Amino acid sequence: MEWFSKLDDEDQCFIKVLVLNSGSLKHTAKEYGVSYPTIRLRLDRLQEKIKINDSVQDPFETQIMHMVLDEQISLEVAKQIITAHQNSGRNSS
Repeated sequence: MEWFSKLDDEDQCFIKVLVLNSGSLKHTAKEYGVSYPTIRLRLDRLQEKIKINDSVQDPFETQIMHMVLDEQISLEVAKQIITAHQNSGRNSS
């Protein structure tokens, strides 16, 4: 369950609410007071975060990709940051 511990508290809470609503996006949307498409989008983003946690080994890169999914930074900026991070690792050897 390492993937779960890598999620932030808000995402973990969302999973709990979804499970307690028997996986019903409609009921989860009602509980959060938002529309069904909003919950669907949140679930899609959460699925992407879980996939990233499973596929990306570098915790720094995982965090950067989470920032993209949370729309804190653009994908282009993330690529630049990750490339710089990878290059700095090669240069420090």
